[in-house]
Amino acid sequence: MSPTARYRMEAARVLFGTGMFKPERPDRALRALGTLRRWGSSPAAAYTVSAIRCPERVALVDERGTLTFAEVHRRTNALAHGLAAAGVRAGDGVAIMCRNHRGFVEATVACSKLGASQLYLNTAFAGPQIADVLQREAPTALIYDEEFVDLVRAGSEGMHRFVAWCETPAVDAGASPDAAAGTNGAGAASSSAVAGLGDPRLEDLIAAGDTSNLEPPAEHGRVVILTSGTTGTPKGAKRKQPDSMEPLAAMFSKIPLRAHETTVIAAPMFHSWGFGHFTLAMPLASTIVLPRRFEPEATLRAIAYHRASALAVVPVMLQRIMELPPETIARYDLSSLRIISASGSVLPGELATRVMDTFGDVLYNLYGSTEVAWATIATPQDLRAAPGTAGRPPLGTVVKLLDADGREVAPGERGRIFAANEMVFEGYTGGGGKEIVGGLMSTGDMGHFDAAGRLFVDGRDDEMIVSGGENVFPREVEDLLADHEQIEEAAVIGVPDEQFGQRLKAFVVTREGSDLDEPAIQEYVKQNLARYKVPREVVFVEELPRNATGKVLKRELSATG
Repeated sequence: MSPTARYRMEAARVLFGTGMFKPERPDRALRALGTLRRWGSSPAAAYTVSAIRCPERVALVDERGTLTFAEVHRRTNALAHGLAAAGVRAGDGVAIMCRNHRGFVEATVACSKLGASQLYLNTAFAGPQIADVLQREAPTALIYDEEFVDLVRAGSEGMHRFVAWCETPAVDAGASPDAAAGTNGAGAASSSAVAGLGDPRLEDLIAAGDTSNLEPPAEHGRVVILTSGTTGTPKGAKRKQPDSMEPLAAMFSKIPLRAHETTVIAAPMFHSWGFGHFTLAMPLASTIVLPRRFEPEATLRAIAYHRASALAVVPVMLQRIMELPPETIARYDLSSLRIISASGSVLPGELATRVMDTFGDVLYNLYGSTEVAWATIATPQDLRAAPGTAGRPPLGTVVKLLDADGREVAPGERGRIFAANEMVFEGYTGGGGKEIVGGLMSTGDMGHFDAAGRLFVDGRDDEMIVSGGENVFPREVEDLLADHEQIEEAAVIGVPDEQFGQRLKAFVVTREGSDLDEPAIQEYVKQNLARYKVPREVVFVEELPRNATGKVLKRELSATG
């Protein structure tokens, strides 16, 4: 049997093991099969099939209440028709700047039904960054939450704009916080006019739209998730829809998600990890519980209330949960929780151990990037045996460590991490991509394997700082600081942080007569860049250490602590 045949057989075994192909009524099975043939592997197909197979099952829960798969199918049909009537066509780009709620899901599925590409904007970006991204990517339409109205104002002139979520409570807000996502929040506004830009709401399009089924587009839209390039400017990493469900088998081979269960997605869905869990939930017909904002105790409340089997987080969220008093954690029945899946930044071994000591051996840690999707996954057994490990490659994934000349390093030696799987990205929307050697793509990290074949990530192979799951390049912050009229020069480094993995520390040389202090500098950065790029520490120095050629010696700055 060929390697390809063996892989496909193993992928099929894994997929069947999730329970997504259980026996069902013949008429439903035939309709579902026909839908998959016509629509392929896409969000449109997943929600349409689930509406056929389990129409009354709850598809999602948010602060407004619940929606079944049948309701999501009808509503996204109406939304797709409404967007089309407004001028959105197959192949167009639609920017989505939303927190975790039904608007994010429905916008994604409606775009998929139209064949429009989706560009997901980071809700932590500052206005200038959003304007730059929108100008570069040139989407036809923008779907945003009302709270971001001032941030999107400058960059969205001439676009079709729609509001996904409003802060004003609605009379039909539905379930209580406990019955929804376990957080306190507001629903959609009851009026069609939204403060700020006066744009229509998605709810208006849905209420007025045609709920009939659409014809599949000639080509699936792309998904574009933003990342940071070497200059620090957010880049768009584009990825096509998979041709089959085989890539999902890689995740399911390590993370035991099962059909018709419930997942709380606390990680933001504009981020590759939150979006990944949304993608994994679709073919499983899982219920997803969507808190708009992360709050530690509310997350536990949501797990207990909904009897969730899985929780998707970034490591800093685990840190905040573990900061809760033990008696607070003990207040909630979390016996349903089989999986806590983390990714996005370094998961400290000590934190992994504390999490498993508290919640049981249910922790899974994925290592990857927006570009390569995934490289390795650490199971609870891996994390117990070797705290701090990134785990082993899942099904269908190859990971190698290469030296500077592209040769594989000897066992136990450190090398640059390269990976290959079916979901590596197609390149940046502005052109270019990551280094590829022998069909393997660089993750940008250095690492080593232990004797058992578990990967350990030793750090970046460049100066990129990863803070709380977000990528930050010092140059962008340094350039901004240097533009300040009272600052002569500045250097930024990353230093270890128990909560965020790393935090930014700025060293600043001010001009004579300056009255700047640390809060003033932090506020200046906050007004111009995303909040995760704000230095947590600012040190004022007389001069920066340099070598003979004038290059700042950041190693000396790091040595100052």
